Amino acid sequence: MKRLIKDLRTGGVLSMATFMDKLLFFLLVALAIAGFSFMDDLLPAGNLVNISVDDTTVYKLYLDEDRVVSVKGPLGDNIIEIKDGKVRMKDAPCPQKLCVRQGWVDRGAIVCLPNRVVVSVGGDKQHSHAGDFDAVTK
Repeated sequence: MKRLIKDLRTGGVLSMATFMDKLLFFLLVALAIAGFSFMDDLLPAGNLVNISVDDTTVYKLYLDEDRVVSVKGPLGDNIIEIKDGKVRMKDAPCPQKLCVRQGWVDRGAIVCLPNRVVVSVGGDKQHSHAGDFDAVTK
């Protein structure tokens, strides 16, 4: 164990790695870098903010309209702020406040798991019509 710690400090770990270890490392780094190029496809930008509590939508708002809303969950009120085309969880009653620390987002989701509040960004106001059929409906 002491030798491993000494090798970590002196940079000797690479000298202990085999060719396959190095190949695997560079392959994982290449995949991680390639993943960033597909991020736009996986998390499409949109201007529709959907706020839900316990899988029930309570607000559908747009990123281009600055406002602050309060959403009541099982633990208390979450404060959600929309400003300058981004959204954030301004305050939450959860103990660790991971959702608050996530900061501003313009795509993807913010989840307050203890309070069961989900803020998701996506969609487009030109294409978000309530009651439209989805791809599965005949």
